[in-house]
Amino acid sequence: MERATERQKILLRHLNPLSSSPSSLPRINDDKPTLLSAVNCASSAELSPMAAFGDDVVIVAAYRTAICKAKRGGFKDTLPDDLLASVLKAVVEKTSLDPSEVGDIVVGTVIAPGSQRAMECRVAAYFAGFPDSVPIRTVNRQCSSGLQAVADVAASIRAGFYDIGIGAGLESMSTDYTAAGGFNTTNPRVQEFPGARDCLLPMGITSENVAERYGVTRQEQDMAAVESHKRAAAAIASGKLKDEIVPVATKIVDPVTKAEKPIVVSVDDGVRPNSNMADLAKLKTVFKPDGSTTAGNASQISDGAGAVLLMKRSLAMKKGLPILGVFRSFAVTGVDPAVMGIGPAYAIPAAANLAGLKVSDIDLFEINEAFASQYVYCCKKLELDVEKVNVNGGAIAIGHPLGATGARCVATLLHEMKRRGKDCRFGVISMCIGTGMGAAAVFERGDSVDDLSNARVEANGTGH
Repeated sequence: MERATERQKILLRHLNPLSSSPSSLPRINDDKPTLLSAVNCASSAELSPMAAFGDDVVIVAAYRTAICKAKRGGFKDTLPDDLLASVLKAVVEKTSLDPSEVGDIVVGTVIAPGSQRAMECRVAAYFAGFPDSVPIRTVNRQCSSGLQAVADVAASIRAGFYDIGIGAGLESMSTDYTAAGGFNTTNPRVQEFPGARDCLLPMGITSENVAERYGVTRQEQDMAAVESHKRAAAAIASGKLKDEIVPVATKIVDPVTKAEKPIVVSVDDGVRPNSNMADLAKLKTVFKPDGSTTAGNASQISDGAGAVLLMKRSLAMKKGLPILGVFRSFAVTGVDPAVMGIGPAYAIPAAANLAGLKVSDIDLFEINEAFASQYVYCCKKLELDVEKVNVNGGAIAIGHPLGATGARCVATLLHEMKRRGKDCRFGVISMCIGTGMGAAAVFERGDSVDDLSNARVEANGTGH
């Protein structure tokens, strides 16, 4: 009871849209001021920890393309704007939404030059049928860019900037990725600042640092990789991923004859169902001769896109749209750049706390498997039940199209939560971020509201 009451008070403080003096607000038990509402006028026993309000930001659609191997997979000859257009079109067509109602589209993307990708995204919006009046922009927070895009849209809706928005993610590593990477020029002063210097470390070296510093063995990493492929293969075989994947009609070009062949891509093509410990043990380490990170226990470079349609609960109900999930919180934390992969271990508790929850309250996790070393460490650090984490495989098997991964994870998480029903109420998405950060967001299953809350929303359509 005390835990439920505390969650209620935290949520109410977050929902208070007014700048009220502490003395003018009612108090509950511990004399902390809180917002007076129908929720705290009822007994705590009647309430869920998260009551439903008309101004909740909800997700009504979340779709992604298949994720394909860069340079070799189904999207190797597909241009980035065509990838993005496919998911932008899907979220409006599948909800019968008038595209002109969208207030903004935010696209997470990483590798391509900013001005070039911004132009390609605008082109993609036209391809998808959006009118001149609908703006679009990009955001780059490295591997969390797709999740950051969703969070940015949720924040804008909550702030009243617009009522409907799309958070998306896009990466074509076939088009933009180069193995050399790095920067053309580097400020020589970075050598004077250890943190700044470590921002320039190759991501694979940071993986080795995590393994060495926190004692993650090669065997643990390979076991995580095998499990990722096993779960992804099972998800594909069951057909469950069809709920979230939008088939894309495209072309593939024969590298020798240059002949073009029309294809439809609808299945993740990087999954290896026969992955096993014996084969992985034969792979050489990539970044250090005596290291433990290999091509088999790290994420794949990939092509893909995803899109998430968000709006206020009251508007979704007015339009008769099913609510797939509720956006509850988002947090980004900074960590030591030399071990950037530990970011989720800090971001997940921060996001859970903002939602008035504990990590133990979370029923399902999508944690990006940038490297098995950091993934294994984060699960152990947070004492997570691995049966609740990446249940349909992760980036080691599916792939990691940098800017698209966050949006991909939203689609994967919410559709899985919907399938699991009442036994799966809260979900978390998290990933590490190059230069030393972690991001995490908490989602609630769309129909996880109590009868009292539903009555409040349906009575006046606003929740106030």
